[in-house]
Amino acid sequence: MATTFDVSASRQTFAPVRLGLSLLANYRAALREWHERRQLRARLSDLSDMALHDIGISRGKIDYIAANRDVDPRGVQSAG
Repeated sequence: MATTFDVSASRQTFAPVRLGLSLLANYRAALREWHERRQLRARLSDLSDMALHDIGISRGKIDYIAANRDVDPRGVQSAG
C-alpha cells in the first residue's frame, strides 16, 4: 500500500495559524511602541523647563517628540 503526502494541502492548513501569529506579533510590537512613547512622554514631562531648554526642546513639543522619535526636534540630524 502506497502512502502519499500532499505538501500543498499542508501549507494551506497552516496559513491561518501563520496569519494569527503575524497579527499577534504586530499587536505586540505596536503595544511595545505605545509603551515606549508613554514612558518617554512621562520622563520629558518630569524635566524642568530649564532642563528641557538645555536639550533644545520646549514643553509644547513633548507630545510631538514622543510620537516622532526618529525626528530630531532641533532640526539637526544626530550622527549615530
